[in-house]
Amino acid sequence: MLTALVIALRSSAAVFGQAPKGNSPTFASAFDTQMGMIEQEILGLARKMPADKYNFAPKTGTPPAGTFDGVRTFGQQVRHIATVLYTMSSDISGEKVPVPTDGPDENGPVSMTSKDDSVKYLEGAIAFARKALRTITAQNAMQSGPMGSKLATGAFLGAHSYDHYGQMVVYARLNGIKPGADAPPQGKGKGK
Repeated sequence: MLTALVIALRSSAAVFGQAPKGNSPTFASAFDTQMGMIEQEILGLARKMPADKYNFAPKTGTPPAGTFDGVRTFGQQVRHIATVLYTMSSDISGEKVPVPTDGPDENGPVSMTSKDDSVKYLEGAIAFARKALRTITAQNAMQSGPMGSKLATGAFLGAHSYDHYGQMVVYARLNGIKPGADAPPQGKGKGK
């Protein structure tokens, strides 16, 4: 199992060109690649969604009826990802979380509701996670962690973040916002 995970992590680092020059990929370089993708895609969408849409969640009764009862708002999705990044990264590194993460359902502090605060919270969580994930080495990867080991916890951070990103993408598209990098303006690029 560990061998398969190491091969997968090395492969992902090589594919995204994140292996240190002249060295074999490490757990830290593979996880740094993962956090770079989270930063680009998830933080990028959090920045892109208009502030007046941060309280958006699909309405109850949207067909099929009741499907969206009790779901997080877009802003809560952003803050939930950040909260989990902070708390699990603290478990990996042993470092205390530098900001309050309290709030119901792991949605961050109740007082935090603005887009600006939510984006800053996610930016801080990504930086904190990067630092924690850099502490995972071949020597300590199998030490106890909330998901069984530090290595499994690090992998969970990516899976969990992208689970919620998928929901954020739906919310964005329901509001006419296209996730991902914008195409160059018409007439720009390709030598024009």
